[in-house]
Amino acid sequence: MSGCAARRNRPEGKVLETVGVFEAPKQHGKYETGQLFLHSVFGYRGIVLFPWQARLYDRDVASPVTEKSENAAGHGSKEVKGKTHTYYQVLIDARDCPHISQRSQTEAVTFLANHDDSRALYAIPGLDYVSHEDILPYSSTDQVPIQHELFERFLMYDQTKVPPFVARDTLCAWQEKNHPWLELSDVHRETTENIRVTVIPFYMGMRWRYCIRLENLDSEVVQLRERHWRIFSLSGTLETVRGRGVVGREPVLSKEQPAFQYSSHVSLQASSGHMWGTFRFERPDGSHFDVRIPPFSLESNKDEKTPPSGLHW
Repeated sequence: MSGCAARRNRPEGKVLETVGVFEAPKQHGKYETGQLFLHSVFGYRGIVLFPWQARLYDRDVASPVTEKSENAAGHGSKEVKGKTHTYYQVLIDARDCPHISQRSQTEAVTFLANHDDSRALYAIPGLDYVSHEDILPYSSTDQVPIQHELFERFLMYDQTKVPPFVARDTLCAWQEKNHPWLELSDVHRETTENIRVTVIPFYMGMRWRYCIRLENLDSEVVQLRERHWRIFSLSGTLETVRGRGVVGREPVLSKEQPAFQYSSHVSLQASSGHMWGTFRFERPDGSHFDVRIPPFSLESNKDEKTPPSGLHW
């Protein structure tokens, strides 16, 4: 594939901006540190920092032998086996953040600011997790093609390399230090009536963070109206949470803007548990339907680690 890469998200009245030349997407293998890309769904410019290998539990893929199991609350679900899938830690171009803020949170990475206070959170703006198939790679002759406060701290230009942006020692040190709080290990996915829900949970020491992406695979416009969560803790408690929308919004999913992504947090009374539930959507005719949230485990890390107190170089 060749041609000019241009941002899909732009203010009204603005012309498309040429940012580089498209490259053929990789069908096999991983993208390297320094790979420039456009996000195929959200349209922002970004650059790959490093890959993560996750276990993808996809309930849309039928197993050779499909069995039914009951979880702690009697919720029937298909047994699925995780398969390895590549996700990437990426930087988002700050110029694109205002144009995607209604569809995707641009602070997808959070830490506990204080290990003893589970209410205090520290957020890193402009970091995201991107699935391999969401990357549209491109090249650029610009030596600083991405505007982000961490770009020149993490990467440097080297014209002898392909891609020509290589990791600085600070990026390697940052990854090693914050590995337990950055790494995604499990990804859960399920589709109901053409609405696909993807969940990525993260353990943070005193609580869990989970990122959720809602994607409309159909052409019909739908709007998220309610959420219904069930949270089971191994202490024996089962909590039900209902509410309007998510993170204060009731997003509309359409053919033009098919996806919405957000993150939230949860605390348990025990070291592990499970979450599952439904999102209620409304159709244009006023009818409603429920979309399943795939059940996922909240498992604490085996070894005790201290969360980072911030960014130090």
